[in-house]
Amino acid sequence: MDIPYIKCHGSDNDFIMIDERKLEESLTDEDRKEVALLLSDRLEGIGSDGILYVLSSSKAEACMRMFNSDGSEAEMCGNGLRCVARYITEETGKEKVHIETAKAVLPVERVSDIYEGIATFSVAIEPVSFSASSLPMETESEQVVDTVLRDLTEDQTFTALSVPNPHIVSVVTELDEEVLENIGKKANNSPHLFPNGVNVSFVRKIDDNKIFVQTYERGVGLTNACGTAMSASSIVSVIVAGNNPDLPVTVMNKGGMVQCIVHDNEEYKVELQGNATYVYEAEVRVDISTQSFEESPHHVHTEENERYSELREFAKTEGGL
Repeated sequence: MDIPYIKCHGSDNDFIMIDERKLEESLTDEDRKEVALLLSDRLEGIGSDGILYVLSSSKAEACMRMFNSDGSEAEMCGNGLRCVARYITEETGKEKVHIETAKAVLPVERVSDIYEGIATFSVAIEPVSFSASSLPMETESEQVVDTVLRDLTEDQTFTALSVPNPHIVSVVTELDEEVLENIGKKANNSPHLFPNGVNVSFVRKIDDNKIFVQTYERGVGLTNACGTAMSASSIVSVIVAGNNPDLPVTVMNKGGMVQCIVHDNEEYKVELQGNATYVYEAEVRVDISTQSFEESPHHVHTEENERYSELREFAKTEGGL
């Protein structure tokens, strides 16, 4: 099976984007899982945090499905959605389109560059729920807000929410990747608490409406950035850390930066604004039966990558790294 693809990323959260509408053969869910396992492998595959599959939709300009590097399907992927937003807006010539996801049809649009020369897109992150059952999370409380989770640690408090995939977020004074990884692994090996696993983020407040976020992503592990985690963290920073709603929260991370605007009217929702960068384009011939593939030469987007390197260094400086 010959598969053209675009290697892309949002805040260094990197993906292989495949337009299924252009394939000669349709993919089954098992195919999607196997392709994700084969190609996302960073040692023996192409290497990525997951696969973005672009499909036709009767409800929107296109449909996005995202499979993690471990073969599991994510309910939502904010960084990936921005990449699909770029692809579909460029394909249609429209500034604003709608993308069907697993939980909702969401508006996406091209907006002013977050950094000079960086193609920037805004995507809606919703629905948001603080109901523990929406994650799901097994607890006697209907909501978990700024609460110690003794199954994970006695030393930190967490807020649980779905956006719509599951997250727990802890506001901390110092970031510690080793502690984050340990808690992330523990949370994702505690089916009595999180039957479907959970994304875990630590948030450090840098200044008013400026935060630094690190995330242990379900199905991936420690990641440079996770769009829904940055959105969830922005919401928690408003509730727990005193940031202002309806104004941009600048979110720094190891992979770069985004801006999140938290709206807390009748229901919470987030506008997530950030890059959608193309690294290169290529084609891969995949044989699922033998778990093998061959890649064509890459067409590299050199100038785009150089501009993003500048943004990444700027974000590290601003974040105090």
